[in-house]
Amino acid sequence: MRIALFTVSLEVGGAERVFVTLANGFAERGHSVQVVLMKPEGALRKELSPAVRIVDLRTYRIWRTVLPLARYLRRERPDALLSTLSQPNLVAILAKRLARVPTRVVVREANTPTREFGGAIRLKDRVVPALIARVYRYADAIVAVSKGVQTDLLRLTGLPQTRIPCIYNPVITQELLQKREAAVEHSWFAEGAPPVVLAVGRLTAQKDFPTLLRAFARLPAPARLLILGEGEQRAELEQLAQQLGIAKRVQLPGYEPNPFRYMRRASVFVLSSRYEGLPNALIQAMACGCPVVATDCPSGPREILADGKYGALVPVGDVDVLADAILQGIQGRIPHAPDEWLQQFEESHIIEQYLRVLEG
Repeated sequence: MRIALFTVSLEVGGAERVFVTLANGFAERGHSVQVVLMKPEGALRKELSPAVRIVDLRTYRIWRTVLPLARYLRRERPDALLSTLSQPNLVAILAKRLARVPTRVVVREANTPTREFGGAIRLKDRVVPALIARVYRYADAIVAVSKGVQTDLLRLTGLPQTRIPCIYNPVITQELLQKREAAVEHSWFAEGAPPVVLAVGRLTAQKDFPTLLRAFARLPAPARLLILGEGEQRAELEQLAQQLGIAKRVQLPGYEPNPFRYMRRASVFVLSSRYEGLPNALIQAMACGCPVVATDCPSGPREILADGKYGALVPVGDVDVLADAILQGIQGRIPHAPDEWLQQFEESHIIEQYLRVLEG
């Protein structure tokens, strides 16, 4: 097949990392693969296989991309176009209709749209759920990354479930299994050091790291908190750590290309999000053998943890319950997920599911 994958850029993020994994996996199986981007930026570009061709539209703005993408479709005529994230998905559907080509368009929804855009301030963001309800029906298929996202889309679009298959993310890869064994030079992970609580994600409101900081402040010393990631809330989080008197026990070193080696050695991994689609970091931590604590947010954590069987589920924003669960993890009272449970998130299994949908 000739497969195109379309999104904004390959800057570091969960959806973008999934796209790199899928593109490389498709190419390894002998398909002709192009990744079409609105912006040429992105640290993940270098992780693409040499067999994958990058097409930079350089349009930068969502609604300026419809016509250039339509021209691309008319020129290249791929057999299938896979897009990800709500607004690029809308662009992909409209571009296909404008191009009038037989390309099969499959859109991947990575978050629960009603939660992601429900509290949006900007008008152009607030109208996205209404556009999804009207425009997604023209896609050839809609992939939901979790059953929670699937339920949200079924309610929003009114489409039958056969049009919206649930395919988990290809999270557990050979690269992860290799990278988790890499050495960690950080002094906090030296033998005999105090326990380390780990979190990984963008420093944004969605991840709700302020609640994590407040919960961590209630733990007995000398536990330490390491948050790997970068984002606009850095200054706010650093100031809050100072106010809570825990600044010396908290570090925010920024983006880490190999968080898996830290997951392998942390005492407990915490996902404190307000909402998700399918949180890759939570699955990655489980695959690295780290006990996990997660908010019972929409959507993903409850599915991943089998209703709390393989990790602690806590209410969103509840500082006290989160602190208690973290302490349970440090004390070794949270069970691990068996390998047979984690197999459903393995790369090869997921890539085959995507290819079946792209082939129609």
